[in-house]
Amino acid sequence: MFTFFAKLPIFSELKISTIKTLLHNTPTNTFKSTIRFMSQSTSIPKKQQRVRDHGFDNYMEVEKKMRKVLKFQELILSQPNSMISSSRLDNLSRRLGFKQFEAGKFILKFPHVFEIFEHPVQRILYCRLTHKAHLQIDQENQALIAQIPDAVTRLRKLILLSNNGRIRLEHVRIARKEFGLPDDFEFSIILKYPQFFRLFDANETRKKYIEIVERHKDLTVCAIERLREKEYREKGIDAEDIRFSFIVNFPPGFKIGKYYKIAVWKWQRLPYWSPYEDVSDYDLRSLEAQKRMEKRAVAMIHELVSLTVEKKITLERIAHFRLAMNLPKKLKDFLLQHQGIFYISTRGNHGKLHTVFLREAYKKGELIEPNGLYLARRKLADLILLSPRKASVDRDLVNYRSDREYNDMGNVERGYFDDNVRQGKDREEDLESGTDCDVEADYTDEDDNGDEIADVEDSRVIE
Repeated sequence: MFTFFAKLPIFSELKISTIKTLLHNTPTNTFKSTIRFMSQSTSIPKKQQRVRDHGFDNYMEVEKKMRKVLKFQELILSQPNSMISSSRLDNLSRRLGFKQFEAGKFILKFPHVFEIFEHPVQRILYCRLTHKAHLQIDQENQALIAQIPDAVTRLRKLILLSNNGRIRLEHVRIARKEFGLPDDFEFSIILKYPQFFRLFDANETRKKYIEIVERHKDLTVCAIERLREKEYREKGIDAEDIRFSFIVNFPPGFKIGKYYKIAVWKWQRLPYWSPYEDVSDYDLRSLEAQKRMEKRAVAMIHELVSLTVEKKITLERIAHFRLAMNLPKKLKDFLLQHQGIFYISTRGNHGKLHTVFLREAYKKGELIEPNGLYLARRKLADLILLSPRKASVDRDLVNYRSDREYNDMGNVERGYFDDNVRQGKDREEDLESGTDCDVEADYTDEDDNGDEIADVEDSRVIE
């Protein structure tokens, strides 16, 4: 050790005996206090463990079942007369990841969405959507059409977030539902508004690009900036304290130490460039510039999630915009550094699907400022969560009324499949007892096979 000190330039002229004397005469407590002080860092740790928030996880439990129900709805609506036989449904459900006979069990859990009936001529079981499910679909379609002007604004702001003012059409198509875009947005929005968008056509769909025509200053205002102004006017917070800060709400059980509080306090006051600002001409080689760029990446993801309809988007779809928006490679580790701003839920598809929530936009599992499209989509969740016992009462009333109408008209009486479900009981006894379905089983969600077309470099980002 002393030989090492002697080789240093500052101690080159000193003798080893002199160095020994200096080290022995220095109190030991001085070194211990110095080491203890230097070991406590006042910067946000690069790697942190994820703390679960059951409010968002419970939200995703319902979301998992909604995605399965939506796949069955698309399958049924694609059939002639919007109904399908039970045998064909069992065969086609293999594409959705179900095993044999599991599709029927899954459908029986949601009698408010799916209706099983016996075909009056073929005498076999068929499945179709209920009247409530059709009303929910119509309401969602109407809400989607009504908010098209807002969807145009969201798409313009999304393109402005890119480095060169253009973004790939395929990446937008994959995340079209999150941004409230219709399925035919290429024709109903991009080509319909040439004053806003320019489409660079190509032979392959995956090579098409959308470019913004003109930049407007009104579109370069971030959602966090409007929220800061609201906090400043309502709560009277100091302008210097809120100028570059974010709304931070840590999940329950998140341990916040003294030095971590100092690190967050310093980070909140760190200046950064706006996500809509062009930084291509800036010198980014200094340490201060790198810190600003890291905080700019947080603001970029914050603005990207704010543009979605439900203030949430999967991490895999954020990775599609990584190159266009200069986002970090390891997105998951990067977002875990800021668990007070974002929450990553792994519920769905055996933990392989990561959903990023904007914490400030939710309260007790519900969106604070809901929109029409969000409310229409949540109607399906309400139908899923309704008790099956309530469905048996509705079915009895409908069946009784339809029986009288068919008898008066001289038509064939339409029966239901209750005897098959209740294992041989008489139909009259079943109507008195009601239907009892098990809703406790939990099915995990699968990936969207048709939509998840990611690049090779994007697929490595999540790890």
